[in-house]
Amino acid sequence: MVTGWRYRIVSAAGVVAFTVVSVLVANHPEFQHLFTTYVPVFNRLEEQTLTGPMFLWAVGLCSFVMIGCLLPLYKPRPRRVLDTIFLTQKRVVTGGLAIATFGFFKWSHRLPRATLVMVVGLLSVAMPLWFVSMRRRPPGDSGRTLLVGDDPDQIKQITTQLEGPILGYLCPTNILSSQLVENGELDAIEAVPDGGIQTGDGLLLEYDELTDLDRLGGLSRIEDVLVEYDVDTVVLAFHQPDRAEFFGALDACFEHGVDAKVHREYADSVLVSEGEFGELVDIDLEPWDPLDSVFKRLFDVVFALVGLVVFAPLMVLIGAAIRLDSPGPILYSQERTAGLGETFTVSKFRTMVQEGESATPAEDGENDRITRVGRVLRKTHMDELPQLMAILLGRMSVVGPRAAWTDEEQILERETASWRKRWFVKPGLTGLAQINDAKSTEPDAKLRYDLEYIRRQSFWFDLKIVLRQVWKVCVDTWETISS
Repeated sequence: MVTGWRYRIVSAAGVVAFTVVSVLVANHPEFQHLFTTYVPVFNRLEEQTLTGPMFLWAVGLCSFVMIGCLLPLYKPRPRRVLDTIFLTQKRVVTGGLAIATFGFFKWSHRLPRATLVMVVGLLSVAMPLWFVSMRRRPPGDSGRTLLVGDDPDQIKQITTQLEGPILGYLCPTNILSSQLVENGELDAIEAVPDGGIQTGDGLLLEYDELTDLDRLGGLSRIEDVLVEYDVDTVVLAFHQPDRAEFFGALDACFEHGVDAKVHREYADSVLVSEGEFGELVDIDLEPWDPLDSVFKRLFDVVFALVGLVVFAPLMVLIGAAIRLDSPGPILYSQERTAGLGETFTVSKFRTMVQEGESATPAEDGENDRITRVGRVLRKTHMDELPQLMAILLGRMSVVGPRAAWTDEEQILERETASWRKRWFVKPGLTGLAQINDAKSTEPDAKLRYDLEYIRRQSFWFDLKIVLRQVWKVCVDTWETISS
């Protein structure tokens, strides 16, 4: 993968080249005839080819607009393949709209509609392939590894187990400074964020003496280092994995498309690839198959849109009933745990009085804070309807492990081993645990179902779960009405 200004120049040159070729193809009489004759929907467009100054104007306009619209992709930032494809296609469509705007002003040369549609269609395929190929390294190029953690001893040990070039390591300053104090190497120190240690004499010390590797900074620099050094693999070397640092590093790896490894003793806290028996195991940061991931997101968007439209009148009635039944807001907002330990705000219809909220899981029958309307909403699952907006925005999915309240999450983590493995999949409105009636009061059973879902997950498995959940809602609603 080329980097720096070379990457920017090659990227822009590729955009111009593909745009020119696309205009040439779209302006060819034979291709236009096939497109406007045999392609459904577009077979009513008129055939019109450009020549002379009008053709040059079309090439210049399309090239200029596409260069500008694809500007964010010229930075050599590691991205997951799907993110690269989606971002590129979105930018190409934006460019197509801009070309249509400039190309149909009456004072300018008009760009034929068939040419415009064909150019955008061709670039929607060619540009993602181009930028995906740009981020791939040539065959035989050795991977580059970065060590990240707060345990210098473990960092030293891991260096002997890795093959290939190691760029260096990231480690908090306070961890290393405390070691120097324990070893008697420093008397008075002052921590310098993401740098060395400032001694009483104003001397800035580096930590190369603790290991043969270069220290590239503190943990807060992980995203900058992943981009600057074009990192392939991150190996985590934490004394104890925790939410703030361990999973924060995993989240950075996930966002930048970087592989992650961890010592096998931490395998209970992460998802690992099957058949791993060495000291270091691969973390499965993206367990979904790429094609299934695309179908899943499309299904989420369609499901959320249809649900919001169909249930809009019912949601208005529910809001009125909540307002008449008890004082307080209609919606109840709560911080929930998302993927890799991040948090997001989820909204539901309020089903309880506001006072006396507790993070300890409890059965509905044991909770005297639930209102009359709230009991009906919970039995019929209608209190979940506002979460369709979170699904539409991409914070949740239709199917996945149920997002837990952040305060409740801490209790469940202490009671249930491997609870954090649920964090490797986007939380869902329903899931395998929900259709099998496993609740937060039964964390072991809930975790068992959630991990089974993660192992078996696919688009078709999601459809089966959704159908079972819809049937369950219908049954529960009928029982509530008939009782």
